[in-house]
Amino acid sequence: MQKTDLDSVKEIMLDFASSTGLEPVKTNPQRYLWTDAFAVCNFLELFRQTDDKTYLNLAFQLVNQVHHTLGKHRADDPRSGWISGFDEGEGELHPTKGGLRIGKPLSERKNNEQFDESTEWDQDGQYYHYLTKWMHALNRVSQVSGNPSYLRWAIELAQAAHARFTYAPSSSSQKRMHWKMSIDLTYPLVFAMGQHDPLDGFITYSELQAAARNFKQLSEFDLSNEINDMAGICRGQSMVTNDSLGIGGLLSDASRTAQLIVHGFSYNNLLKTIIGSSLPCLGSFAAGNSLDLPAEYRLAFRELGLSIGLKGVEKLHGLIKENPDLFNNSLRQQVESLLRYKPTGEIIDQFWITDENRKYSSWTDHKDINMVMLATSLAPDEFLRI
Repeated sequence: MQKTDLDSVKEIMLDFASSTGLEPVKTNPQRYLWTDAFAVCNFLELFRQTDDKTYLNLAFQLVNQVHHTLGKHRADDPRSGWISGFDEGEGELHPTKGGLRIGKPLSERKNNEQFDESTEWDQDGQYYHYLTKWMHALNRVSQVSGNPSYLRWAIELAQAAHARFTYAPSSSSQKRMHWKMSIDLTYPLVFAMGQHDPLDGFITYSELQAAARNFKQLSEFDLSNEINDMAGICRGQSMVTNDSLGIGGLLSDASRTAQLIVHGFSYNNLLKTIIGSSLPCLGSFAAGNSLDLPAEYRLAFRELGLSIGLKGVEKLHGLIKENPDLFNNSLRQQVESLLRYKPTGEIIDQFWITDENRKYSSWTDHKDINMVMLATSLAPDEFLRI
């Protein structure tokens, strides 16, 4: 990283800490699970780059604040305490066993209320793909700090989420997933399945399984059944998408899958499938010329997700070069084809780091998530590690 990038990331993350009530602490902090997962990784990356424990402590504080905010019921909810239903002491020991709220501004839709797409986006609940991001962030804290508690919480979150988001339809033996669940995980809010949720779950569970091997204290945990379930749900599902954030997620997953292969997992066919799906996606995105549009017609966090994924391709390429016995020439050639799109990520970063492009509502309406993901794109290494 160049010093200018590091300074930008410091400025972004310290501003985020202040504006959301992390440091200095506010009585009612603004916590949002997706953004906070990326933010934890960013603080860990700043610690790695600077050896300044201020950033490590901010990562610890953020985890604690997320669990005590999004692991508990909303202030406007007649219910109170941990959403798991645990008493205060048990909740402190197992803050993720009931899952974690999204952090949306409006309360969740009740089970008997009619679905309204226009308001559902602003209503609380639990998203599976947000929970997997938090599992990953907790694992990174555990790896950096050497404290197994964070990984234990990640695994407990994986078990809780998997039990409630997956189901077996009466018409089929193949399990499916809900996209959005209620705050207490007792009923689905959106029945449809997220396109990449099963893949994300499969890779994240495998990541946690691999990480648990490093801690004797976690030897009793085994996610094999959950991993097998996700493999079954993934089978036959198309990964092709024209969404920039979705494409970026695929590329990040390719990088994580390659790291799992290096750690002894036999996921070569999966990696081949992900990369094979990503190539036409990138080609279609480039042909659409959406990056030529003015800032007011673009969503930064979706584009930055793609930029982060393209940084993952660089990491993937490095792993293949370092481990030629694990990856064949055909795969290497495909990854080199992906690398042709590296300038796209650089264009995205430079566009959104420019103040002039951040004055429109397309940026300001999503400022926290945009800024944090920009910081991740400028310093992606910790987010991209397993």
